[in-house]
Amino acid sequence: MNKKSIATTVGALILGVAAGAGIMLNDTAYSSVKQAIGQGATNNAIGGINGQNIASMDIETALMAVQSERTRLLDAQLQEQIKAVQERNTQMAQLNSLLNELRVQRTGQAPYSLPAGLHDQVKMHLIQYASKTSFNAAEMDSMIQELKQKIDAANNSQQMDMLRLQSMSNKRNEAFDVMTNFVKKMQDSRSSIIGNMR
Repeated sequence: MNKKSIATTVGALILGVAAGAGIMLNDTAYSSVKQAIGQGATNNAIGGINGQNIASMDIETALMAVQSERTRLLDAQLQEQIKAVQERNTQMAQLNSLLNELRVQRTGQAPYSLPAGLHDQVKMHLIQYASKTSFNAAEMDSMIQELKQKIDAANNSQQMDMLRLQSMSNKRNEAFDVMTNFVKKMQDSRSSIIGNMR
């Protein structure tokens, strides 16, 4: 082998070690590798890789398996977070609808008797009024005020959910970028080695 070929091979090895170290600094990837080599839980997290056959893998395959699993886990977490945001949006829509309906009912004269569908919603969201069928003005005002508080709390929770969703989306995109860059660098290294051998 000539000096250029040796330098290219050593460069590819150093690149692989550096990429591996960067991936291992990520907690999810670290725990996946730890499980794969048998130091974590008994179930292995890297798609069918167990402690016996990871030793037979080359560094590229092992790192790709770890990064693929990290990407899959982040994708699953992102889907769960999207579902949580959608559920929160549905809850807020129900609370706002109920609040508007109660305000309409409040414009009449006491005692207030709610329609069956509206009373069912009151039972679901305002449990302390579930057994009542007739309400005075103070109780209607109290229900409206409590619904406003619930909507404010849901708004705050929704903002936190959106921040988590953005963070997970960024991490997922970063995982895809790392995997793409890793594949590209390894392909470039192989092409360089093959070019030097000609």
